[in-house]
Amino acid sequence: MSNSTKNPQWTVVDEYATSHTHPASRPNTKALQDAHDQSLAAGLPNIAASPAQAKFLALWCRILGVTHALELGTLGGYTAIWLASENPELHVTTIELDAHHVAVARKNIEAAGLSGRIEVIEGEGIVVVKRLREEVLRGERERFGFSFIDADKENNWNYFDLAVEMSTPKAAICVDNVVRRGRVADAASTDARIHGAREVIEKAGKDPRVDSVVIQTVGEKGYDGWLWAVLNEKRE
Repeated sequence: MSNSTKNPQWTVVDEYATSHTHPASRPNTKALQDAHDQSLAAGLPNIAASPAQAKFLALWCRILGVTHALELGTLGGYTAIWLASENPELHVTTIELDAHHVAVARKNIEAAGLSGRIEVIEGEGIVVVKRLREEVLRGERERFGFSFIDADKENNWNYFDLAVEMSTPKAAICVDNVVRRGRVADAASTDARIHGAREVIEKAGKDPRVDSVVIQTVGEKGYDGWLWAVLNEKRE
């Protein structure tokens, strides 16, 4: 999550709070910092989730007792490392289109000692997710208890719809970057990313399979927001 609208005080608060809620003495701190630093050194864009955001996702996996999570948009593996390192029983399947990002992520994940629980799949998101859905439906892959969608925004709804089909009852799905600095409210926008955000919000709101909410966020990554959805106990 990243955009150009930032308030320096948001970063000050994030840094202060994180220093207390996840101090340097935590076992995974070095691996996470190394993944962040190595990703930037390798030329990856600085658009990964913030520590606070990534830990929030990891804690949700813990609350739900998730054992299998899906991520669309690996980047350098930072969020996947957060999810797996905070949840020792969790296996993460993460999808990335860019071959360079895949190589960096796999290196970071190996350095964190998590290669056995984080599977990085290289390929076009829609193609890979459709293949995973077929594997799930054939019983060859476990259903997901949590999905984090942070890939090409034009396909937000397509990813969401497929994630629902692959999820356990009462699973959670989070779609990143849906507020777009408030521009999501502009019905006249011609930006394909804003159209993708509006589409997933509007269709999720009408989808009887889930209950959803949009949360606006501020922090060191700027002003944006998430769509959160929870599957009904029984899939309809």
